[in-house]
Amino acid sequence: MNDMDNDQKFLEFVIKSIANNPDDVKVERVIDEMGVLLTLTVNKDDMAQIIGKSGRTASAVRTLLRVVGMKNNSRVNLKINEPEGGIKEGEEA
Repeated sequence: MNDMDNDQKFLEFVIKSIANNPDDVKVERVIDEMGVLLTLTVNKDDMAQIIGKSGRTASAVRTLLRVVGMKNNSRVNLKINEPEGGIKEGEEA
């Protein structure tokens, strides 16, 4: 493992530790002019745990990824994919 993909390995470890369906956790890593973009896909049943109450868990993970990125002199952003069958804005549960 080289230093440049530590962010991806870190994210996978944290999310798999939180998720009830760790085998469904997928992280895609893309580098562009904005820095590193990590796109997270999880089982729809795990979305609530990953996002957390008022988005606190997702925010904490993003903060930790920024720290990991700073250590490697890179900017790391996290995008969480909306799972198919998830509740879209404006829809009722």
